[in-house]
Amino acid sequence: MSAGALDTPHQPPGPLAELIRDFRRNTGAVVGLSVIVGLIVLAVAANIVAPYDPDATNQAAFLKPPFWQAGGSFAHLLGTDAIGRDMLSRLIFGARLSLLIGAAVVTLSVITGTVLGLIAGYVRGATEIAIMRLMDIILTLPSLLLAIVIVAILGPGIMNALLAVAIVQLPHYVRIARAAVITEVAKDYVTAARVSGAGSVRLLIKEVLPNCAAPLIVQATLGISTAILDAAALGFLGLGAQPPTPEWGTMLADAREFILRAWWVVTLPGLMILLTVLAFNVAGDGLRDALDPKLKQ
Repeated sequence: MSAGALDTPHQPPGPLAELIRDFRRNTGAVVGLSVIVGLIVLAVAANIVAPYDPDATNQAAFLKPPFWQAGGSFAHLLGTDAIGRDMLSRLIFGARLSLLIGAAVVTLSVITGTVLGLIAGYVRGATEIAIMRLMDIILTLPSLLLAIVIVAILGPGIMNALLAVAIVQLPHYVRIARAAVITEVAKDYVTAARVSGAGSVRLLIKEVLPNCAAPLIVQATLGISTAILDAAALGFLGLGAQPPTPEWGTMLADAREFILRAWWVVTLPGLMILLTVLAFNVAGDGLRDALDPKLKQ
């Protein structure tokens, strides 16, 4: 082997490889991500994995307990609800709906919030004041109460619940994007791009936005768990997904009167909400640690 080959400096890992390496150091985050991936697989393959139609009733199997409890059977592994619907199938299809709600809410909030934050941080002046005061007004109200008011005005339903939760989450993305834009605009690379003739839109999209992405990605990951929790709360109150839609919050609402007779119809949807929210929170914390140089040190 030549001396030149021995003297070749070690190439540092790329940004993606470094992110994966730092993320894998957090065992809890890896477990959380594994749970999320498992839920996504279940949601995508719900039609194949679920043993029954989630809305199919069985008059001979009302409130059947899980298979390990006396009176249960392997025909319904996690038991049935008050009208004979298979709990396992409804939980699996509920995962599909809950993840779709979380993804849709975060997508809407991130896009709208980022655009408003970019405008507020770049234009400044009266435009910034108007946008930020509106966000402050939204933040002064309890998030769930504001969502309930919005749905009460628009009418109950899953789409209106989705819109209400997106509005509630909007200020967080606006504030993050605005703060990041104000910080980045003052840097030399933005000044150089402006001197070279870059227009405002190009400057924001190609120069500023990529450097603001990290905090927005972390907030979006954490925001999915909040969206799922808020949507479940609206469903529990009868303002979100309507029966017989297999949504975890709606399943909890339907099972309230059976809490002492059939623990599984209340406990299992609650555990799914807990597991999903916890997985997204832990994964989001790990992603934040991996993206923040100060935390990595």
